Amino acid sequence: MSGRPVLICRPGERAAPLAAAIEARGFEVGHLDVMTLAALPEQPDVRQAWLDFDHYHKVVVVSPFAAECVEQALDRYWPQLPLGTAWYAVGTATAARLHELLGVRVRVPPSTAGEDTSEALLQLASLGSLEGCRVLLAAGEGGRMLLTETLIARGAKVTRLALYERRLQAPSPALQACLAQGDFRALVVSSAELLGHVAGWCTRAALNQPLIVSSRRLATLAVNLGFRTPVVAAGATPAALADAVAASCGSENADVDHDDLEKG
Repeated sequence: MSGRPVLICRPGERAAPLAAAIEARGFEVGHLDVMTLAALPEQPDVRQAWLDFDHYHKVVVVSPFAAECVEQALDRYWPQLPLGTAWYAVGTATAARLHELLGVRVRVPPSTAGEDTSEALLQLASLGSLEGCRVLLAAGEGGRMLLTETLIARGAKVTRLALYERRLQAPSPALQACLAQGDFRALVVSSAELLGHVAGWCTRAALNQPLIVSSRRLATLAVNLGFRTPVVAAGATPAALADAVAASCGSENADVDHDDLEKG
């Protein structure tokens, strides 16, 4: 790398829009490819859910990769989509992927909400009262249960499908050295699982660099992990995260603490 990069920690196709947004603001980007996504084998209960797809009133999709898994399954079982299904997505990137793959109209929080989060999605009026409503939730294995628990509390009968797994891996040797030396402008993370994983390679020098996160919940976790300067972006969208990077690194705010480097 020719200069000190902004390190981003976002798996799959979601990394490209974030990298482009940060590069558009004049920063070099380094990809911390520490997580891969892999579709899970289809279990009998999942197959039954696809066969019963026309019984669901609403479908909530949590990520672009989940959208791809949904499209592949529906292509096997439903050459023509049932009518009347209301589609929801956590984030504009997921909504765009669903529309691209299936041509469906997808509900997302208004742009004024500023966040691509489960909390923002749950503010939609059409998800407020769900008595007697059957909801299919397409997600990955594990992860937060906020959507499931809140929709059930609002009266919905929820079927949660774990369609893929997240596999953690070590950063490349070059990026491990980058983290060890704190030789980067800022670190961008929008997942608690990824934040906890990457923290294992962060020395004191790295912990002193700006950390851009997408929520106060992540900022609290970051402080507990030892990060000194977590910055909460306006949301998890590429634009919001890139704006926070620019605000933190527009000058030489992200300087390596050489005293910490000398101490190892």
